[in-house]
Amino acid sequence: MKNFLISSIFFTGLLISNLSTAHVVFTDQLALAGSYYKGTLRVGHGCGDESTTAITVKIPAGFEGAKPQPKFGWKLSTKKELLVKPYNSHGKTITEDVVEIRWEATSKDFYLPNEQFDEFSFFTHLPNQPGPVWVNIKQECVKGVNNWADVPTSGTSTKGIKNPAALLELLPSSELHNH
Repeated sequence: MKNFLISSIFFTGLLISNLSTAHVVFTDQLALAGSYYKGTLRVGHGCGDESTTAITVKIPAGFEGAKPQPKFGWKLSTKKELLVKPYNSHGKTITEDVVEIRWEATSKDFYLPNEQFDEFSFFTHLPNQPGPVWVNIKQECVKGVNNWADVPTSGTSTKGIKNPAALLELLPSSELHNH
């Protein structure tokens, strides 16, 4: 347990240091591999000085049954595709799944101004494999687009990366069960 706490504190420190360069991040950046997870993405600013009009999240392979949380004033849509590797859920074989979630403001009244922040959430079952998972997000604004899709060549530091993807670190299930 002591090693877990020390590594968690160290890793959390690394994640917090990454927040200064990341612009769309998960509010909870650590999750248990193989668990259910509510992913909440924090959008901290617009494109330059422009208001955000749409957010599109690419759901990574291995995330199962992603369901978006509705947001008042924002039209919600999902895109499904056939899976390369079907999976079982509650006794049913799933052959297609959500690969993209999109929130789009229904009018100017619901645009997200650059001076404000907001959060967009979805629920999913996470892969069993621990390690870092990068999630690509497209942020559309009145003028301009931010493609948060860049990942480091190694490690998880986003220092020096202009448009980093959102990072979710999946911890091994044994990490939380050491007594």
